[in-house]
Amino acid sequence: MTEPQPDLPAVKAPHPPLDLYYQGEEQRRGWVRRMFDSSASDYDRIERLIGFGSGSWYRRDALRRAGLEAGMRMLDVGAGTGLVTRQAAAIVGDSALVTGIDPSPEMLKCANVPGGVILAEGSAERIPFPDASFDFVSMGYALRHLSDLSVAFPECLRVLKPGGRLCLLEITKPERKFASALLKSYLRGLVPLLARISARNATTPELWRYYWDTIEHCVPPDAVMQALRNAGFTRVCRHVELQIFSEYVAVRPVS
Repeated sequence: MTEPQPDLPAVKAPHPPLDLYYQGEEQRRGWVRRMFDSSASDYDRIERLIGFGSGSWYRRDALRRAGLEAGMRMLDVGAGTGLVTRQAAAIVGDSALVTGIDPSPEMLKCANVPGGVILAEGSAERIPFPDASFDFVSMGYALRHLSDLSVAFPECLRVLKPGGRLCLLEITKPERKFASALLKSYLRGLVPLLARISARNATTPELWRYYWDTIEHCVPPDAVMQALRNAGFTRVCRHVELQIFSEYVAVRPVS
């Protein structure tokens, strides 16, 4: 894991408004919620298809690398259908220690999580829990859908106990042009085509096209790490798998 130079400007939105989907920043949040609501019942099936069934073990390993351990009280932000939440419950050993929040009620209705896990509506910008409630906070592939990193990251810090850890899993555009073009052809070309064939909902292919567009236009990793530092996190680092899977880890200071 490496530390970049902390001399970047503050970051708010993770990417500029994508006018192909919505008109301006003020419409982003509502559009994203409606898109996830309408495609919720297809989400897990398409995710398994595009990840060749590897998503579960990767998420579990990433959480362990970030420091999640048995007995920790954990919050999964942007839990969606529970893909990260399930793995967290297996690691901590008691489902009642795990809470998931998401702004999409339909995604939460489709969530497949062990009994005892608490699910609630909420967003990274407005986490509905008291200060210092959790030992560990995760966010799996939801960073690109936030509206303001300068609000979301302090909220994550607020609900962590001193010494608590944050883990952000994200897909990052590869630095090499060939690898980036290959990933784009897969995520924006082939995956929407597969979604069109297998999805129950007409909006699902559009969600996966949008998925790539947010990756392509997302702020660079160094800017994400600087935003974490600006929020008050320390020991900020990034681990990368296969050139595209970024694991950001940060710690709330003890004092």
